Amino acid sequence: MAGVSFRGMETANRRKTYLLLAGMGALVWIVVYAALTYFGSSTVGIVPIAVGIALVSVWGSYYASDSLVLRMTGARLIEENENPKLFNLIHEVIIASGLPMPKVAIVTDSAPNAFATGRNPEHAVIAFTTGLLDVMDRDQLQGVIAHEMSHVGNRDTLVSAVAATTAGAIALLSDFLTRMLWFGGGHRNNRDSNSNPLALVVSLIVLILAPLAAVLLKSAVSRRREALADATAVSFTRNPAGLRSALEVLAVDSTVVHQRSTAVAHIWIESPLDSKMVSRLFSTHPPIEERIAALRAMESLGPMQ
Repeated sequence: MAGVSFRGMETANRRKTYLLLAGMGALVWIVVYAALTYFGSSTVGIVPIAVGIALVSVWGSYYASDSLVLRMTGARLIEENENPKLFNLIHEVIIASGLPMPKVAIVTDSAPNAFATGRNPEHAVIAFTTGLLDVMDRDQLQGVIAHEMSHVGNRDTLVSAVAATTAGAIALLSDFLTRMLWFGGGHRNNRDSNSNPLALVVSLIVLILAPLAAVLLKSAVSRRREALADATAVSFTRNPAGLRSALEVLAVDSTVVHQRSTAVAHIWIESPLDSKMVSRLFSTHPPIEERIAALRAMESLGPMQ
């Protein structure tokens, strides 16, 4: 990884995100085709129902993401006079990034962590635990702020909503069709008697495994966005050592935030879920050691202008 620039890392992670989202879109069509192959045209009406339910459930949360996440994490909005040093660092990153000033929140928790949320840069919130503010020095905290502002600038809440909608639609569609399979009984009447038995078996396997594939793809998208945020943060600060050092602090700290719901695990700079309990394939974050190594490789390039 030696010689990797932050621009190259940004480009590579954006490209991988687009490919993964395209893969999720392709998976939707594969599921629809498998459904039509196995059940016939009677399933056509289920597709818009599944997509509609997923849209309502996910996008309602997307538009209220800032207030919902604040409630779920116990974060409290603060004003500049409550922590002027923190706001000064945020203003520095704002000037470098060209992004609007976000709302700032504090989570009273001894575990060092931080997150960003909000449906767009104009409605963004960045939050920090008291534990993180206690242990980070100036450069480390600047790196964390830049990472969270990168999520804002890259519209990662929007990307997550798109991935969640697609995965939710696939899961609902598969669930509907599985219920038809076990309880409907009418699918046999909708299949062509001359259908290829192998095609029917493959279609059935696709319908069963599609939700798992969708979850894996959604997790992969989240991992790419974390890596992208690390690279974008360096483009703001021109100092990979700050964020690298911050991640090293997080890597050696074994405490986790109290509010560690799986619903918001992906928004933290370090996943609050026990990495030993979560398969790497399902993890929302790349291994922190890999993130540190990528940033260290950028440092090897020397001063960044």
